[in-house]
Amino acid sequence: MKTCVLDASVVAAALFQEDHADRARGWLAGECVLRAPDLIYAELANVIWKRYNRNEIDRDETAHLLRDVRGLPLRITPCADLVEAALELALLSGRSVYDCLYLALSVKTRSVLVSADKRLVNALAGTPLAKHIVWIGDIR
Repeated sequence: MKTCVLDASVVAAALFQEDHADRARGWLAGECVLRAPDLIYAELANVIWKRYNRNEIDRDETAHLLRDVRGLPLRITPCADLVEAALELALLSGRSVYDCLYLALSVKTRSVLVSADKRLVNALAGTPLAKHIVWIGDIR
């Protein structure tokens, strides 16, 4: 079975009906083995918190959304197992260590990182790391 790494932007797109929400939900329900660093939980909790602070969701919805996030079919890798490679990738690419944790996992698992973060994908275009990331909008 094919392995893919999903970043928080893909899950957020699915949860909040953002651009490419249908594709994001397709990845979550698809036939790939889905992987992510444990950072994804903190990032998605932060997205939920931001939506609450903008009065886009109520307090009850925050709990439901977090429960949905925790129930996703993700194989989680501890950031501690990725942080050295992520720092090296960040130094090489100029991207944040947070972004590079996902990238390090895709390199480690010889898979592709699926992202809804067009800026990240564009920043890596034309580099040797480009083969490890794909923008969700480019996937049919």
